[in-house]
Amino acid sequence: MKLFGWKVQENLPAGIERCVMIAAPHTSNWDLLFMMCTFKILKIPVRFTIKDSWFRFPFNLFFSALGGIPINRKPALPGEERESMVEAMAKLFANDRKLCVVVTPEGTRSKREEWKSGFYHVASLANVPIGLGYLDYKRKIAGVHKLLTPSGDMEKDLREIMSFYKDIAPKHPAKFSVDKRFI
Repeated sequence: MKLFGWKVQENLPAGIERCVMIAAPHTSNWDLLFMMCTFKILKIPVRFTIKDSWFRFPFNLFFSALGGIPINRKPALPGEERESMVEAMAKLFANDRKLCVVVTPEGTRSKREEWKSGFYHVASLANVPIGLGYLDYKRKIAGVHKLLTPSGDMEKDLREIMSFYKDIAPKHPAKFSVDKRFI
């Protein structure tokens, strides 16, 4: 990180080892490298979910080393409904006392004026906080701003989240927007 001129804010909120971690803004492939380095420096063992079909040899070696968790949403029996991605991710927290799952709620590196809200629903269902991880390219500062415990008032909570991210500078400003519904 120092080689690229970045500073990492090391004042971490308590409870960081068990949360859904937002990684935003996400406008460049460089974001993955810088965010993973940031989490490594901060000693946050972040994980991410990926469709189980990607966990076949030789890809499983790569994704496992990066912290990938395979998700299989197929029904156990024919005719049963398959569980949602939110339900599958929330179940991960039931089996692991120390789990920090990173998500990019924009869902793409392209501009999106509405974020996917699954991260909020996972955190609510699993009863874990949401970490506000960030990369500010203008100031070249990376870190975790705070943990926000879902209050049950999603609109209020997302307004607070968007209020923070609106002042974070992405690598490609034309490709980033906070969720306009909550500004």
